Amino acid sequence: MKKLLASAALLSVAALALSACSADSGSPSGDGPVELTFWHGYTEADGDVLQGIVDDFNASHDDVEITTEVKTWAVIDDTLLTALTADEGPDIVAMPGERLPVYASKGAFADLTDFYADPDSNTAELNPQAVEMETVVGTPYGVPTGFVPLAVYYNKALFASAGVTEFPTTWDEWVAAAKQLTVDENGDGTPEQYGMVLPDHATVANGVWPSLFYGNGGDIVADGTDAVIDSPENAETLEYWSKAVADDKISPTGVDGVGADELFSSGKVAMTIGGPWMASIATENDIDYGIAAIPAGPVDQAASAIGVSMAITAQADDAKVAAAKEFFSYFFEPEVATAWSLGSGWPPLRTDIPAADVESNPTVAALTAISDTSRALLPGVVNSSDVLTEVDVVTQKALAGGDVPELLGEAQTAIQAALDDQ
Repeated sequence: MKKLLASAALLSVAALALSACSADSGSPSGDGPVELTFWHGYTEADGDVLQGIVDDFNASHDDVEITTEVKTWAVIDDTLLTALTADEGPDIVAMPGERLPVYASKGAFADLTDFYADPDSNTAELNPQAVEMETVVGTPYGVPTGFVPLAVYYNKALFASAGVTEFPTTWDEWVAAAKQLTVDENGDGTPEQYGMVLPDHATVANGVWPSLFYGNGGDIVADGTDAVIDSPENAETLEYWSKAVADDKISPTGVDGVGADELFSSGKVAMTIGGPWMASIATENDIDYGIAAIPAGPVDQAASAIGVSMAITAQADDAKVAAAKEFFSYFFEPEVATAWSLGSGWPPLRTDIPAADVESNPTVAALTAISDTSRALLPGVVNSSDVLTEVDVVTQKALAGGDVPELLGEAQTAIQAALDDQ
């Protein structure tokens, strides 16, 4: 953490220099609108919806003009710091939520504490876990543009064939249903159809196993600085699911997130854990699917969430910062937030959007109904990729029969080292 703070302090000086270089507000005469550049990676239909929101904002605000530049998320990640250093970067940038702490720690983003405190910001009704995703060492550096819980996508035809009439709501029910849905026709110990696929590494944004840890009262990192993976709760979780997979053959082992998607799309597994894209995958493969919350563990019902953040860069001067905040407030107006939800296919960021307002999109409606299970994944952790790599090691080796206490002890040491190096 000392390294993080030192880096932030050093780059804050650079940020001030950038602001000084950007003394004008985009209008040479000072009479025209403040001009903002907005980089984002929404390249599909959601990008068209976002562009419509920007166009409507521009049309209704004479004092601000936003120009969007669409890039891939990878290009944004590769070029942002270099562009900002040359004073050629964006004033607003969107990026996957887990990347925000990396740039915030380098002084690249504006502190939004005052924005959240402003009653006109339209942030009071935001999902609090989505806001937690934007917070680094107690300071918010961004706003959410997307926040969606992982969910279970299931094959309704396979459920009907197996006589499973209700979706399970607890871990024990989940395992029982998976056993009922597992088919080993020739009895060779390798099912032709698995009840579920529980990927053990490179999972959906590495959020599958954290979701299970949460369900039994466990966690990975506390307060963004302390490793807590080596706990009795997490040991129980790993032992519970390792036993279910080994003894009941409810899931194949050695599967990553991409492999899990492929098994579900081919009809070889009845349940998988994933994000909203699974709806498209199921539709493309003529699978009649349902969406349900990850069943509750012994302690809690929680699901790691995938998120996207939007931030104001240190390149923006005071006028541009104020204009960007004006756009953020507009983005969170109920009508705009609803339109964005329906267009992006993700649940509304506001918790006060009536269910009836999103029922026209069945996927959005289903995800909205379970959005209160959402948990921010490793909020404020700069070295989140290193932390999640260690989680991969634990889960993959545990499902392969490894010694759980030993694995958790090793992970605790490695994760704490990663946190100390931030």
